[in-house]
Amino acid sequence: MNPNQSPIEIVVCLGSSCFARGNSQNLATINAYVQSHGLNASTHLTGKLCQDECMQGPNLSIDGEVHHGVTAAKLRELLEQLGQTTRGRHGTA
Repeated sequence: MNPNQSPIEIVVCLGSSCFARGNSQNLATINAYVQSHGLNASTHLTGKLCQDECMQGPNLSIDGEVHHGVTAAKLRELLEQLGQTTRGRHGTA
């Protein structure tokens, strides 16, 4: 990672509604993706309690962009974009 670049921040809502509606699996999927693609140094994964958008959940944000209704399929798309963004942003192959 370029020392001048800050890590990409992924924030997963861990409120009871989002967690029960899929973020428990999403969190595990994100963690596995980051590990298997060597993105530990270029991403910062955190969880937060309820963000008051329960009806639109499960919710997560990537670099401040909030994503609602994150299904397994939508998460795969977001992670693929994350991998592309990380490679372009941090100059890795």
